[in-house]
Amino acid sequence: MSTPQSPGAQAPLALTQGDPAGIGPEILVKAFQRAPEAMHGCFVAGDVAVMRHAVRALAQDGSPPWPVLEIEQASQAASLPPRCVPVLQAVMPVDALPAMGHVSAAAGRMAGDAVVWAARAALRAEIGGMVTAPLHKESLSAAGFPFPGHTELLQAEAAAHAGLSIDQVPVRMMLANDELRTVLVSIHMALRQAIDSLSTDGVLQTLRITHQALSAVLGAAPRIAVAGLNPHAGEGGLFGREDLELIAPAIAAARAEGIDASGPWPPDTVFMRARAREGMFREFDVVLAMYHDQGLIPVKYLGVEQGVNVTLGLPFVRTSPDHGTAFDIAGHGVADPASLLAAVRMARQLTGLR
Repeated sequence: MSTPQSPGAQAPLALTQGDPAGIGPEILVKAFQRAPEAMHGCFVAGDVAVMRHAVRALAQDGSPPWPVLEIEQASQAASLPPRCVPVLQAVMPVDALPAMGHVSAAAGRMAGDAVVWAARAALRAEIGGMVTAPLHKESLSAAGFPFPGHTELLQAEAAAHAGLSIDQVPVRMMLANDELRTVLVSIHMALRQAIDSLSTDGVLQTLRITHQALSAVLGAAPRIAVAGLNPHAGEGGLFGREDLELIAPAIAAARAEGIDASGPWPPDTVFMRARAREGMFREFDVVLAMYHDQGLIPVKYLGVEQGVNVTLGLPFVRTSPDHGTAFDIAGHGVADPASLLAAVRMARQLTGLR
């Protein structure tokens, strides 16, 4: 059992190992190897055997693998030597490691249990925040977790800790890289369901969460552009009434509360207006997207290697790389840790604001 951090101490970051059949363990090892300064004070919450297997798989030319040091408390991470991979055994060990690149309940159980451990440690103030390596939604479901992804699982843990219903702990996904930020009104659901569930209250709630979170990050109220749902933001009702009847009233209500929101803007051009580029004026600090792919496509197009997922609305910091388990390359040693390192740096920045 870890202990809460004392005032002034740099709180450790827990990095959940992700699905052991994917690239999560590999990119974690590479992050510790390539950026030891950035990873100082971080540790892996997962399975020691999984991480030792990943280290051995990456050892080249007969060189000895990096040591995997098992720790018993999160606070130990800050005092370890730089050239090692600290791991806290946060899940039940298994007799045989899951096969690489395949969906399995065993892999889903290990991935999900690591997330639950880290969330509860964060809620007890034993860690400063968490960075989650990718898990596989099919494996998570096969293991019996009733959640479509990290975001909803963490929301449920935060609600249970506070004695609240899940609806009383609203959270949102923000995807960001050096050029663009976008926050999603709906997250992991079918496109038809996302459209059917769109409401003025949901858009307004997203605007409030975005305003509060980014005001702390930027030190000023963010300029929020709201993307329309339909082509041309509905073209005055010719291409659908949702923009007029659901989205616009939410923007008006937010503005009445002092939130700098505008729109709904045509979704095919608004992301360009919020893009930060040298020599170009950035009109907006963030774009509110109505559904998952509307927001993720532009961010990932600009550079999935540097993209970071941030969960807004939680009582603790959670970031993750902006990519999945990559089963197609798992075990080949070619995965890039850049997005994970960006997520670690973002988590450090956000924990410093709390």
